[in-house]
Amino acid sequence: MTPASAPAFKRVLLKLSGEALMGDLDYGTDPERVRAIAAQIAGVHRSGVEIALVVGAGNIYRGLKGAAAGMDRATADYMGMMATVLNALTMQDALEKEGANTRVQSAITISEVAEPYIRRRAMRHLEKGRIVIFAAGTGNPFFTTDTAAALRAVEIHAEAILMAKNGVEGVLTGDPRTDSDATLIREISHMDALRRGLRVMDYTALTLCAENQMPLYVFNMNDERNIERIVSGERVGTVVVTRDE
Repeated sequence: MTPASAPAFKRVLLKLSGEALMGDLDYGTDPERVRAIAAQIAGVHRSGVEIALVVGAGNIYRGLKGAAAGMDRATADYMGMMATVLNALTMQDALEKEGANTRVQSAITISEVAEPYIRRRAMRHLEKGRIVIFAAGTGNPFFTTDTAAALRAVEIHAEAILMAKNGVEGVLTGDPRTDSDATLIREISHMDALRRGLRVMDYTALTLCAENQMPLYVFNMNDERNIERIVSGERVGTVVVTRDE
């Protein structure tokens, strides 16, 4: 983004999968990958865009799947929520090393390391130029971090959700692992994505975005300039929008 160009958005929410933090690891966190992501986010934030962040926990929970096998679903989901807190603290540390001011807000009480989630306080942090990292999903089992991202974006009046994917350019017509003819969809409506069963985000989250006309930008996190391109107004990956059906 050039100094003369104004950002296309004032406030966005970035949904970052836990897998994006793994790099080439089977599970866990790659410090170099985390630093690269933090540098991208901090750079865009310095341009004047207010940024909130929701981080998944796939990088940690992959290692816990064996332990959670056969476990009560609610208990396993609470384990996943705590894993997102670990990722939130990791991102907080990396962002602050890039010079950004941050706050972590958790949907479950963990007062020694994070504030409780309070909507008005979160919005005030954003207005004061702080990056807010939302941890622990919605605080409820049976809901994913995708749903948490959709809910928080609507609550804080974000203008768009940026869905960062790990090694995938956007929304495809099929699963590239099983469909060699799968192609990138440049633009699609929320309802069409639901009808076609495309893997944009989970159905609850996608429905919430549709009901609140929240646009989604689905893009490949591996390209280090993609966040900057999107907030500059460029078309990157897939745009999911609300249309009259």
